[in-house]
Amino acid sequence: MNDFSNLYDTLRESITKDNFVKLTLSKPIRKSEELQNVYVRQIVLKGEQSFQFLYRNKTNDYVKNYSLQEVIVELEGLLTINFRAATLFTLENDLQVFISKKKKISYKTVAPSFKNKLPDTHDKPKVKRIEKSEYLFHLGITDKEGKVIHKMADKYRQINKYLEIIEGLLASSKLAKNIHIVDMGSGKGYLTFALYDYLVNQKKYNARITGIELRKELVNYCNDIAEKSSFKNLNFVAKPIQEYQEEKIDILIALHACDTATDDAIYKGLASKASLIICAPCCHKQIRQQVKGKEQESPLLKYGIFKERQFEMVTDTIRALILEKHDYNTKVFEFISNEHTRKNVMLVASKSTKKSDDEAINSKILSLKESYAIESHYLETLL
Repeated sequence: MNDFSNLYDTLRESITKDNFVKLTLSKPIRKSEELQNVYVRQIVLKGEQSFQFLYRNKTNDYVKNYSLQEVIVELEGLLTINFRAATLFTLENDLQVFISKKKKISYKTVAPSFKNKLPDTHDKPKVKRIEKSEYLFHLGITDKEGKVIHKMADKYRQINKYLEIIEGLLASSKLAKNIHIVDMGSGKGYLTFALYDYLVNQKKYNARITGIELRKELVNYCNDIAEKSSFKNLNFVAKPIQEYQEEKIDILIALHACDTATDDAIYKGLASKASLIICAPCCHKQIRQQVKGKEQESPLLKYGIFKERQFEMVTDTIRALILEKHDYNTKVFEFISNEHTRKNVMLVASKSTKKSDDEAINSKILSLKESYAIESHYLETLL
């Protein structure tokens, strides 16, 4: 048996002294070896100390957890069969282990690479941005005890993901001291209430939020819940997006505003020079109807389902380019998983101080319109 006793003794000692950082195995014996590295760290699993092995292969990674006794057995096998080198990192020093082709083992002790230990949690804890609040009960997301109702679990996760996105956007945006957020097409208000609670009650922003919704019964419903929840700076207004007049909008939100209502909302954001414009477009009908019956050269447009998706992408790409033309940095990404809804694209635009290249952007828009026989994009006509 190979003599790795120095490594094992130093490992046990570092755990006893509580200065173990991590252990890595490297330099596979065979070039064809699928397993490239193994990384070992200490974790707390179900309240017990354990060791997590991350096996890094050429094509995939996987993890296994072991007790200290099992660690020694596993290391013995890996250092005998798979690897020529190992490094034990501790706060006291680093122990380097080398195994020659003739299986001769040598050691070298060097200065420590780490001043602090690694986190000992099994997984990075998921941050919950939704706190127990009365509005969740009134909206039917939780019961009276604050437990999430089973059928609303997807909605709860969606809200938390939404707040995570908003948190990142706010961190990278320059906002006024008193901010006004307008949520156009607020519907039943799930995300609007959550955003208010998160920004005003948790993060202590000086913010007021206005929800714009066409259906009067939903507006009354939401205003009633806002009053019951003591959300003083949250109110809902019943009117079409086109008729809403407000000079100051710092953040414009339009999630699943149908068809050209998304463009009406974007236009309001542009007109007020909003710092942030956040959209999740829905029901992309305008361009599809405009090109109906026209011969399309692209084979992608031969089949109905591909045609629908292609024109959704074209519609949103032109929206993004128009926003860039008005000096916004734009990005498009997946909002929630496809398993919940296919209408899961989010378009985000943040106001930039950098002037855009209008000529280049106009050329891109024109090229798209010519390629797909599009006469006009509704947002262009508003501007």
